Amino acid sequence: MKKLLLGLETLTLLGLATPVYAETLTIPPPANVPTFPIGNVISAVVGVLLLVSAILAFLYLIIGGIRWITSGGDKAGMEAARNQITAAIVGLIIVAAAWAIMLLIGQFVGVDILSGSGVKIPTIKTPSG
Repeated sequence: MKKLLLGLETLTLLGLATPVYAETLTIPPPANVPTFPIGNVISAVVGVLLLVSAILAFLYLIIGGIRWITSGGDKAGMEAARNQITAAIVGLIIVAAAWAIMLLIGQFVGVDILSGSGVKIPTIKTPSG
């Protein structure tokens, strides 16, 4: 491997190897394949995951409350219901924190994932000379 690298460096130093400019290569998109921004897909997936997880945590909280009410003073039933309510509240806090972190990262990086506007991928402009 070192011999190959030394050979390439020697060719480059002697001027025998020419640089390759890959940015001049243009490949047209396929005609029969629909194109859509990947940012919209990411935005939709993140939004749906946050919504589903919030709904599930809220339902878990409601079921825990119903179990508390129907425990009838049973210590084990009340303890299980209290643990379920605690887990549901922690789940809601985690979902809210994930949403806030996504917004915070979006502000710092300049990517607004949750709004549906999509991720803007930076491009390199070719020199004009």
